[in-house]
Amino acid sequence: MSRKILIVDDEENIRSGLSYALKRESYEVYTSDNGLDALTLAREVNPDVILLDRMLPGLDGLEVCRQLRAQSDVPIIMVTAKDTEMDTVVGLEVGADDYITKPFSLNVLLARIKAVLRRKDVLAVPEGSGDEGLGYGPFTLYPQKYVAYWGEKDLLLTPKLFDILHLLIRNPGRVFSRDELLEKVWGIDYAGETRTVDVHITWLRKRIEKDPSDPKVLLTVRGVGYKLAEHLHA
Repeated sequence: MSRKILIVDDEENIRSGLSYALKRESYEVYTSDNGLDALTLAREVNPDVILLDRMLPGLDGLEVCRQLRAQSDVPIIMVTAKDTEMDTVVGLEVGADDYITKPFSLNVLLARIKAVLRRKDVLAVPEGSGDEGLGYGPFTLYPQKYVAYWGEKDLLLTPKLFDILHLLIRNPGRVFSRDELLEKVWGIDYAGETRTVDVHITWLRKRIEKDPSDPKVLLTVRGVGYKLAEHLHA
């Protein structure tokens, strides 16, 4: 069965170009040019991935993402012409799984789609599949379900944030460079920039630090990368 992709963009040439390219890759493609119709279409067709433009008439992409995430865990790749760290953080904050900035390479987009589909397949592991919790300090992670807790609190992490935390918890005290994190979390064929790592670290700190501006758990090693503090207590 072919995977379904919903393209939401108000530029007709982008919709038609992406639709043609994705159909050639054997995806079943649906399109919408505005946020309200996109929400309706998403409920009707239950897509496997949504490519969501941030700048939409009426209901903008951030609000569409927020509403989609409240009712579904469908992977959302935010497509935006804005390319600042804050723009990206806001997109992640409302629930996007990944982002890509215009103009972008079709090969890069296809790689991103395949990556989020792989993660979706992992999340589909049925209950009772033997997933054992991984504990470290206050954290308990369930890797096959992509669920993470701080004590009794569900951290509600996106898959990428979970992958970063999972990697760090398996290697407490080890420093990972940005390039290493890109390779291990995003994959060796990922064509994005290392700034992507910084943005995700910023958002992960908002979930796990009492004061994200003065981190005590997820530490920066200046000029090298990031590490999880050793000897965390539950």
